[in-house]
Amino acid sequence: MTDWSRLNHAYGTAQDIPGLLDAMSPDPEDACWERLWSCLCHQGAVFSASYAALPALAGAARRWSVTERRPPLYLAGAIVASIDRPDDSEHPLLSHPAEIAELRRLTEEALRDPGLRGAPLNYVQLLGTLLSFEGVEVWGEQIDGLNGEEYELPCPACETENYVVFGEHGYFSTVDSMYMNHPPAKRFPLRPQNPAAMQGLAGRLHTRILADGHPDLAHKLTYVFGTAQCAECGAPFDVAEAVVARWGA
Repeated sequence: MTDWSRLNHAYGTAQDIPGLLDAMSPDPEDACWERLWSCLCHQGAVFSASYAALPALAGAARRWSVTERRPPLYLAGAIVASIDRPDDSEHPLLSHPAEIAELRRLTEEALRDPGLRGAPLNYVQLLGTLLSFEGVEVWGEQIDGLNGEEYELPCPACETENYVVFGEHGYFSTVDSMYMNHPPAKRFPLRPQNPAAMQGLAGRLHTRILADGHPDLAHKLTYVFGTAQCAECGAPFDVAEAVVARWGA
């Protein structure tokens, strides 16, 4: 039996968390979700109560349909992915292996929902959630760049911030933050990775995304794991390596 009075969340004692967990509903607009996110994953930080909530989040996901279970999966995935953890805490992959194994299974089921074929935003969110439960560092959260169609990354050579853009506005790097309003005067084309040469995580993701029926996302992924050129100094850099360098532990 969890003694919530001995646990903390972002605002202090966690005595209110059982009531919030009992109030969870499949409606993502329900006010309980905003409160749970604010308490348990506040600006990316997690607390002792965050990990204690994982069994209840897994239970809700288990009870609900593949579409309805997305809110608890998203929150649980963000909790597991967080690198801003209590100093004395064990990584949740070690402290809650059974719950995370179940959450991973439930996410796999949700990813097979035929309705995701026309919902790439939700698909990418669930894919990132799955990566978090698999223990893949950085990409559990940062694969969401496929939705935003850009990464803001410092050049490894000169440290100038570059916008690495891939999608509706083109495929290029620029230092112009207003590129979406006008074509930047200075931009360099990105060089995608050949899908046939994609190995490891990149190859696994590309193969899966194609198999799941999202060719546009698979195409963008080749740029995420491709090469950019700094729009300030001209130095080439690996986009995926820059993502890991910026958001890694």
